[in-house]
Formats: sequence, structure tokens, C-alpha cells
Amino acid sequence: PCGAEGWAQDAVPPGAAFVAAASYRGPGNNDTRSNKALPILLWWSGSLFPHFPGDTERIDCRRGSCLVTRSRRVARHRRTKALIFYGTDFRAYEAPLPRLSHQTWALFHEESPMNNYLLSHPPGIQLFNYTATFRRESDYPLTLQWLPGVGYLRGPAVPLAEKDAWRRKGYAPVLYMQSHCDVPSDRDRYVRELMKYIQVDSYGKCLHNRELPSERLRDTSTATTEDSEFMTFIARYKFHLALENAICDDYMTEKLWRPMHLGAVPVYRGSPAVRDWMPNNLSVILIDDFDSPQELAKYLDFLDKNGEEYMKYLEYKNLGGIKNQFLLESLERREWGVNDMTLPNYLNGFECFICDRENARVKEEQAHKKSQGKIPAPRPRIAQFKHMGCPMPTPGFGSVEDLSGGDSWKEMWLQDYWQSLDQGEALTAMIHRNESHQGRFWDYMHEIFLKRTRQ
Repeated sequence: PCGAEGWAQDAVPPGAAFVAAASYRGPGNNDTRSNKALPILLWWSGSLFPHFPGDTERIDCRRGSCLVTRSRRVARHRRTKALIFYGTDFRAYEAPLPRLSHQTWALFHEESPMNNYLLSHPPGIQLFNYTATFRRESDYPLTLQWLPGVGYLRGPAVPLAEKDAWRRKGYAPVLYMQSHCDVPSDRDRYVRELMKYIQVDSYGKCLHNRELPSERLRDTSTATTEDSEFMTFIARYKFHLALENAICDDYMTEKLWRPMHLGAVPVYRGSPAVRDWMPNNLSVILIDDFDSPQELAKYLDFLDKNGEEYMKYLEYKNLGGIKNQFLLESLERREWGVNDMTLPNYLNGFECFICDRENARVKEEQAHKKSQGKIPAPRPRIAQFKHMGCPMPTPGFGSVEDLSGGDSWKEMWLQDYWQSLDQGEALTAMIHRNESHQGRFWDYMHEIFLKRTRQ
């Protein structure tokens, strides 16, 4: 939901008195320090700054308070303890250098791994100390960001008789609706093959073969805002092809949850760990369970013709049908809400998470200094590969060896994946050598290229 629309450059001179405006403040605490004594958190990706209308805020979190700002004027201030980056905006060749020893780097990245494959390699993710990603292993997991709550899954389904009547009018059993083509998961290649064996109605720009019935429904904003007329139309389909744009554990979007909300069965490829989050053992059809698109088509055809078997996939909508305690507990435990004004959003939540940890770090550093070394200094926390680490893209159908030399997917995404590794290594080397000039980044990239060539 967040994009880079330019960096905020409003002037806030180092050491200036910060004035709090009406905004989300946090759960509250007993911190009596004045604003000018608080640690500062800088949103390097200023477009994400979750406070309006100011550029700087005091936040009062559980363990203590902080000042948060999007003004880069404080980037080198001694009280600026953490820089918060948005993964989609983070570019190795634009990273702030030199990296200051008293600052931690925090990563917020709820979007697809395709937006920045740098973060899927150890040298990339290990640049950060704290993470909020879709992976359950991250410090502040955003895994269920697209699922408002249990009630969303319990929404009523279109009666089977109505779906069968829709089929008799000539509509396909399977819906595909994608307008973002040429993505790392290479989903169109798979769907193109599947279409040889079963009827698929494709309304988006990718593999387009059918028109939506009205101009209003063809409006992109109608689809993205869950317009009631649009939702009613697509709910009549028995199956929705739900293929994420990239493959990674726990990366699950509205492509999965929306069909479940509507009572259509998702035919899914995305998170390899998706079963962990499903309401019961029979609520999603996994593409990778089938040896070929032809085998999948046979199974979908069987369910299309056998209503009793098909309806087993919708039993989670019945009273007591959601059996997965892990899912229920995860929804109950998360402290942020989705479209819920009674709860903080995840940006505010992550902000307080960083604030609490930076206040704890300040106290540990003070105790170390006061003890003259008897109490050890706090050890830096380093993000782990599993906080993001996504696999190399693979073809949606067939193998890399089967693809022609000029295949656009192969040229685009495999190259992007491996170049991202080089960029992570280059930035890591620059930080270790205390480089201060970003322009030298491409010199480091050239060094790595020569080293790889020699190897």
C-alpha cells in the first residue's frame, strides 16, 4: 500500500526542540523525559511516515518514548538511533554512507520479494538490525497483512446451484484475473499451459480472452477496492487461479484470501508454507501437488462435476469449520489491525517496536559505560536470512533448460536475482571499509564482477 513519492526534505536542524502534533502516540508509559532528551527514529523512506500532518512526532510506547521524524537533516545527529527503510525503496547504491556505529537500520517490507531481491540474499538482509516482513520469522511479522480477521473468511458463499447455472450460461469453471504480466513466478506460462486442458475465463491484461460485462467493472480501481458489484460477479466462479507474483514462504496476498472470503476455491501457487495458515485441511488446491497442468485440470473438472466433493472445500465457512488453532491464535495475538480504527496500523506498531528496543539499547550502553566495562556492551542484533530469504525465481512451467536463449522472463528475473547478490556484497564491503562516497558503489560492483569472472 505504500510507495515512494519523493523524499521529504523539510528542515529540522539538529538539536531543535520538537513539537508533538495530534497523531497516534502509542500505548502510553511513565517516560517523563523532554522531547530533546529522547532517542530519534528517522524514517529514511519519508513517504511511509505514519503521522499526519507533521514531519516529526513524539511517540509514547510501552517501554519509553521516542521522537520520530522524516527529516533527513537529523541523519547524523548523535540522538538519531535508528533509520527505518522501506524495502521497495531501498537501493544499495543510494544507502546513506558512512554507516554510523551508533545507529541501527530497520527494514519494513510487506511487499513482494520481486520489489527488491537484494533482501533475499544474506549480504542484503544482514545490513539490517530489525525487520518487519511477511515472513513469520521476522522481528515484527506482517504475515497476515491481507487478512482482516476470522470474520472475513466466514463470509457467505454463492450457492452451488447459482454457480452451476453460471456454468450453463457458458462461463468457465476457472477465473483468472491478472494485469501484471511478466513477474518472477512466471504464472502466465503455467496458466497458458493449463488453458489447453480446461476452460479459463481471463479478464485481465494477461492472457486476456473475455470481457467484463460493463465499463465500470473494467475500471482497475473497482477491482482493487473490493467493489460490491465486482465481488458479486467474480464470486460466481467455482475456482480462482490465485498465483502470487513471486514465491516465498509466508508471502500471501489478497489473491489467496479474497477467493476464500467470497467462497470460491483458490487454485494456489505462492507460499510453499501456505497450509500452515489455512482454516482447515481442505480449503485450497495447491498447484504444486499436481505433476502437470493436465493433471490439475482433470481434478478441477472432477470437482466441477461433483458438487458434493466441491463443497468440502468450503466447509470452513460452517459454524466451527475453522480448525486451525495456529491461524486463530496468530490473528488474536497480532497487535495491529487491518482496516480497524480501534487498533494501530502496522507502521505505528513497528515504530513502537523499534522505539522500545532503542530505549533498551540506550540503557544497556549507559550501564556498560557506568560499570567501566564490567557490564558487557550490548551486542548488535543482525537480521537473519530467514527474515526474508526468498528462493531464486524458477519458470512457471518446465525448466530453465527448456527456455530459449532470448526468453524475456529468463533475461529479466534471473539476472535481477543474481545482480542483487552482487549489490548486497558491494554495499557490505563499502560499509566495512567505512566508505563515505556513494559514487564509489559501481567501482565495488566492478571489483565483484572481476572476482566472479576469475572464479
